Amino acid sequence: MPRNAPPTSSGFPWRRLRRWLLRGSLLVFGLALGIGVPVFWKLDKQVRAEFEQLRWQVPTRVYARPLPLQAGQRLDAPTLELELAAAGYRAEGGELPGTYAREGSRFHIATRPFTDMAGPVPARRLEVVLAGGRVSRVLDRASGKPAQDARLDPARIATLYGNAREERRLVKLEDVPSLLVTGLQAVEDRNFKHHHGLDWWGILRAAWVNVREGELEQGASTLTQQLVRSLFLSREKRWSRKFKEAAYSLIIEFRYDKRRILEAYLNQVYLGQHGNQAIHGIAAASEFWFGRDMATLRTHEMALLVGMIQGPSLYDPRRKPEAAKARRDLVLSVWRQVGLISAEEEAAAKAAPLAVSRRPGVASNRAPAFMDLVRRQLARDYPADALRGAGLSVMTTLSPSAQLLAEQAVDKALEQAQRKEGPALQAGMVLTDSRNGDVLAMIGNRHAGQPGFNRALEAQRPVGSLLKPMVYLLALAQPGRWSLATPVDDAPVTVTLPNGKSWSPDNSDGQSHGRVSLLDALAHSYNQATVRVGLDVGPDRLVELLKVLAGVRAQPNPSLILGSVDLSPFAMAQVYQFLASGGQIQPLRAVRGVLDPQGQALSSYDHRAPPAQEGDAIAARLVTLALQYAVTDGTGRRLIADGLGHLRAAGKTGTSNDSRDSWFAGYTGQHLAVVWVGNDRNEPTGLYGATGAMRVWSALFARLPSEPLEVGMQGLDWGWVHPEQFATTEEDCEGARRYPFVAGYLPPEHLSCVERSWLDWFRFGGERDRNDSDEDRRERRRRDR
Repeated sequence: MPRNAPPTSSGFPWRRLRRWLLRGSLLVFGLALGIGVPVFWKLDKQVRAEFEQLRWQVPTRVYARPLPLQAGQRLDAPTLELELAAAGYRAEGGELPGTYAREGSRFHIATRPFTDMAGPVPARRLEVVLAGGRVSRVLDRASGKPAQDARLDPARIATLYGNAREERRLVKLEDVPSLLVTGLQAVEDRNFKHHHGLDWWGILRAAWVNVREGELEQGASTLTQQLVRSLFLSREKRWSRKFKEAAYSLIIEFRYDKRRILEAYLNQVYLGQHGNQAIHGIAAASEFWFGRDMATLRTHEMALLVGMIQGPSLYDPRRKPEAAKARRDLVLSVWRQVGLISAEEEAAAKAAPLAVSRRPGVASNRAPAFMDLVRRQLARDYPADALRGAGLSVMTTLSPSAQLLAEQAVDKALEQAQRKEGPALQAGMVLTDSRNGDVLAMIGNRHAGQPGFNRALEAQRPVGSLLKPMVYLLALAQPGRWSLATPVDDAPVTVTLPNGKSWSPDNSDGQSHGRVSLLDALAHSYNQATVRVGLDVGPDRLVELLKVLAGVRAQPNPSLILGSVDLSPFAMAQVYQFLASGGQIQPLRAVRGVLDPQGQALSSYDHRAPPAQEGDAIAARLVTLALQYAVTDGTGRRLIADGLGHLRAAGKTGTSNDSRDSWFAGYTGQHLAVVWVGNDRNEPTGLYGATGAMRVWSALFARLPSEPLEVGMQGLDWGWVHPEQFATTEEDCEGARRYPFVAGYLPPEHLSCVERSWLDWFRFGGERDRNDSDEDRRERRRRDR
């Protein structure tokens, strides 16, 4: 047939088909152009808006106080190990930051770098030697010289999340170890540097491997696609989602450079779960799994993190260690194949254990009662929404070891005090640094880890005799009228109330003790003598004192003298801080300051209490001396039997009517603790101050390293006082007792026992002196003193 002849009826219409195909292609191209361009334009605008304004929600972290390590400070080995454990340190040699080694009383500690209120604190390798319950020496192992201002980085005690409970710590690409960056690409996206969002060769390679192996061995998602999926899309398996993923990836690759994409990936990648807390980013994962900064990660640890990206739950090293190790070793093999590590490094890394910390390095809220106080003290400067998810660092005063010891003391003492037929006992406790007012621990619930009603802050209960020292403080502030040696009648007393009724308080033992010194009245907590002193001072002055010390408002009723006022353990700690600090008005604080995400101080709460006024300081010393006597010879003497005499503590018990509330406030040269024990239904517990709250205090201070209480003698004179009259006498006189006085206010009269002894000799013919041995006379004088 000629070349240009028309087609026969039996021939196929090729020309017509080509024409239709061309028209169809143009139509499809036109539709794609007409629809695709606007869609891509819209997606481009959306992606740019979202990616440019990418603001990760970084939680606000709350930290305990750094532990100072200085020669001479009170510290024993068990307490130091508690501090190390709380801060996530591991007993692994003491060479890598976040590890330590112990040899008896010698510790090798490699601290982590951290930022405190005064600025960055570098990592250090320290040798800490303990002896006799104190730090003997602290050496910098790098220089071999004594370490100055050595501190253990603070434990993280709580996390304040925003809308999403995501644990994240943002990093710059240049701060990530190079092996981690290149190793990630070698495993997850080997062609990352060259593709434009979609790796076509990777797709083909993955398809070939999957066909060859007969199962899904490899995926083909690029790092960019993984980032898009994590940031913008769900994980549903639909073609529309696949199309958006590809489109987003192409747009991001077109708009942004590889460094920015990779940095975003390293901050976003999902690497674990702790309860309802999701772990995002390499830096947060390093802290979560290893308790260390990512800069200190070793080869096998970086390989584990990279391997877990494929499935954090599948390769969870705490729950599935075998699967995690197999995945880690596979990553190490890949790194060896591409030349990132040597054969020797591969073998050593595969032989290493997983080395993850036993406890996740994320704290949601370790001390809920203390955190209530933190929130309360921050509320005036930071509304709750301003703190959550803001990436701030809240630096607090909490002592992790003291908090744990306080929790254990409550558990032990209340378990012993709990009666089978009695009401369920509860407790509240506040422990402070008696020198500066820092709150070191707080218990708001017998089960300390349970949030809810905070008895340390919120429980308002009658304080009973715990208020008596304030009555005597006001009296002793008038040295011309009152001293610890001043006699007062402990005899029945009746007070007419404003409503016309009469009030006649009794002593707890049901007896009156006659004429006693002020010292004995306070040490033995005599109600009738205290009422007489309080009436002379005036209840209105006691009301004013409570207002000044703790912001407490009370009514000036006579019953206030015996503690008829409802206060919280925190309020009573604020009151007793005045005595424990030697007469300073020190507001109790739980927050030292707040740092922004860059480590710059936003707020500092480093209050400096003004020095105590001389009169206040002297009166506080006198009350403290009396409360020391209360511990050795009065209502707190069981502490001596418990072996706590070396602390020379000052303390006061308190019990409300029908033994519904048991109180004890006591302080040493370093710590003050106020303890309440009672029942939420306000039922009688059968406990007194000495059998309930004081048992908790004793259990705590039996283990808490604390300095003995040394009372300064500035402004005081000591004198021997006649046993029957308010007059000075000689030391060797029978019944003479030695009392402290405000300087210049010793009793004006002197009654010598020399004259009396001659009269007694004539009266009794010297019989007693002749019959008593020298040892008997010395023992009688010691007992009288």
